[in-house]
Amino acid sequence: MTDRTRIRPPPFSIRLTVEEREQLKHDSAGMALGEYVRSRVFDDSIPKRRTRNKRPVKDHKLLASLLGELGRSRIANNLNQLAKAANSGSLPIDPQTTKMLKIACSDIREMRRMLMKSLGQTTEN
Repeated sequence: MTDRTRIRPPPFSIRLTVEEREQLKHDSAGMALGEYVRSRVFDDSIPKRRTRNKRPVKDHKLLASLLGELGRSRIANNLNQLAKAANSGSLPIDPQTTKMLKIACSDIREMRRMLMKSLGQTTEN
């Protein structure tokens, strides 16, 4: 028999509840579900394949809060305006501007901290 004429066995189907399927996805840690089920059914001694987590978010509420803040802010537009003013020489460097830039930097540092925390990472500062 050649590869083209080899008959494949019919697929095996199983119905799962939504919760059961989600549990399998979670337990598979990124492994293909079919591969994971076969490994669990036929050989428990096979070490689980280590893969990167498809969902690295550790704190969804914190991430949602951060994304909401970013959506409400106009950081990208404001940074673009600041860069344009700085490049054209029209950005006044007075105590008020310096104070506002320091506040903006602090806000960005806090957003970075929140993002890193929501992803389960630690930050140096």
